[in-house]
Amino acid sequence: MEILIGSKLKQLRTEKKLSIAELSRLSDVSTGLISQIERDLVVPSVTSLWRLAQALDTNINYFFHEEPQEDQMIIRKGEHRTIVMHNDSSYYKLLHPNKDDRMLDMMVITLKSGYTYEKKPIGHEGEECGYVLKGTLTVHLNGKDHILNEGDSIYFDSSLPHKYINNGEEECISIWAMTPKFF
Repeated sequence: MEILIGSKLKQLRTEKKLSIAELSRLSDVSTGLISQIERDLVVPSVTSLWRLAQALDTNINYFFHEEPQEDQMIIRKGEHRTIVMHNDSSYYKLLHPNKDDRMLDMMVITLKSGYTYEKKPIGHEGEECGYVLKGTLTVHLNGKDHILNEGDSIYFDSSLPHKYINNGEEECISIWAMTPKFF
């Protein structure tokens, strides 16, 4: 199923009676990028999408929302929602059901070699805990790089500026828990 983020972004922006310039100012995302996203010419980075969602008083899940199944507790192999970003350079496999009342996000993040999800670090409310299953992950946290190898974990306050980078020669697979929900 193809999810068109642009039409959802434009619809919500229009409902909120915001111009592209006003949304740009509120989100710190350029007017050109917002225009390209709305026309489905580009897929935004997770950080850009998060900034837009915050400026529009929603969360990233709004752009990927599907109707939840009743009392869904178990998600079987092959049924997880996967968000592909950045020209197939990163994959976010959501391990939680699509329920609005949940407080925790759990996901497996796959970053291809040489990839970072955003140029600038981002800080937001909450906590994060990650565990590297495969490869090497550099977590740039509050101005310092922390290199995590297979079997290493990290826990931090999400309000500290951070970003994830795969400087390794192979893809990196890590599992993450985040509060409050991000997706």
